[in-house]
Amino acid sequence: MLTILQNFDQTDGADPVAGLVQASDGTFYGTTSNSGAYQDGTVFRLSLGPVELTSVTPCRLVDTRQTGNPIQGGTWQNFNVPQLGGCNVPASALAYSLNVTVVPYDGEPLGYLTVWPQGSPKPVVSTMNSLDGRIKANAALVTAGAGSAISVFASNTTNLIIDIDGYFTIPGVNTLQFYALAPCRVLDTRNSNGDLGGPYLQSGQERDFPVLESNCQIPSSAQAYSMNFTVVPYNGEPLGYLTVWPQGSPKPTVSTLNNLTATIVANAAIVPAGTGGGIAVYPSGNTQLVADIDGYFAPAGDGGLSLYPAPPCRVIDTRKGNGAFSGELTVDVVDSVCAPPATAQAYVFNATVVPVGPLGYLTLWPDTETQPLASTLNAIDGAITSNMAIVSNLDGKTDAFASGTTQLILDISSYFAP
Repeated sequence: MLTILQNFDQTDGADPVAGLVQASDGTFYGTTSNSGAYQDGTVFRLSLGPVELTSVTPCRLVDTRQTGNPIQGGTWQNFNVPQLGGCNVPASALAYSLNVTVVPYDGEPLGYLTVWPQGSPKPVVSTMNSLDGRIKANAALVTAGAGSAISVFASNTTNLIIDIDGYFTIPGVNTLQFYALAPCRVLDTRNSNGDLGGPYLQSGQERDFPVLESNCQIPSSAQAYSMNFTVVPYNGEPLGYLTVWPQGSPKPTVSTLNNLTATIVANAAIVPAGTGGGIAVYPSGNTQLVADIDGYFAPAGDGGLSLYPAPPCRVIDTRKGNGAFSGELTVDVVDSVCAPPATAQAYVFNATVVPVGPLGYLTLWPDTETQPLASTLNAIDGAITSNMAIVSNLDGKTDAFASGTTQLILDISSYFAP
């Protein structure tokens, strides 16, 4: 794995340790650990970033159901992403945009699953939970670890599916920067019939959506979207899976989310823009669909941001603080133990709710802004539920609104900054 060195102290002009390469902009790259020293003993600190996106048509990396090798409870497995699935991920990739799906073994409960960079200590965070043994998916931006691999820990035995929709590398002529948007509703099939409205999605039929025709101020230069997709059961029917991909491309063998319990389910995804900037969706059953956007990826320009992966860190856990809340809660991110820098203009969170009864929806948005007409996740059945969210930062704080009473856990895995 290539690692970018920043914030190091080299006051005497000594050469860096063997194996590091200095790029034309003066940045050092190497394959060392997270800290170390120059040959003369001067200490340096390693941090990863900035990196930029290369979007890919969603592709399946891992399906342990096919190999007969589920993750055993209380253990972890390592996955070398560039060597998996024929998805053409280069060894130079420094972080991955993934969709992680758990299929708990024999429908048994799964306390939690955690994904992190191989070679780092397992962090005190979780990626998802499935206490009732249901099939669940969650998006994650994960830093490449030792040997370009990631580690996955399961508290209980489970099968695992991992799909990829993009990767981040050293900035280049073909990489994409992130442009944050206030959360905005792109489409809602519960509305009147129209290009971005009804009717509901019909089982087994592809439908294309012209994303650029929304009122969300998405420019035609956008080459990929950061979106949140929510399925609402049609007539109470279960949905095996929903797949989202760029319009005009063949439907890939991946899934974006699952809703076999016929509740309201959301999951985030980075989706490449297809023909005319559109996206395609395919449901295995009848369903309503809602999609919100929180940013887009486009060539470097004014306002463009790069990703700075960081060690996964827990920003807040209300179970250890003031307890469950309803209504609005303001989370002080920059002054938390995770201490992202003031230069961060958007945070990459994994949000988990532990509801006290039904929770219609939770919404995250930047502090000082008006609460948007958008949602981050839903737990109408009262289940512990997680979802990734990219949230713009204006003052180091993030606002959360819960329509019911819930505990909230926010973990941060990276941030976007100039």
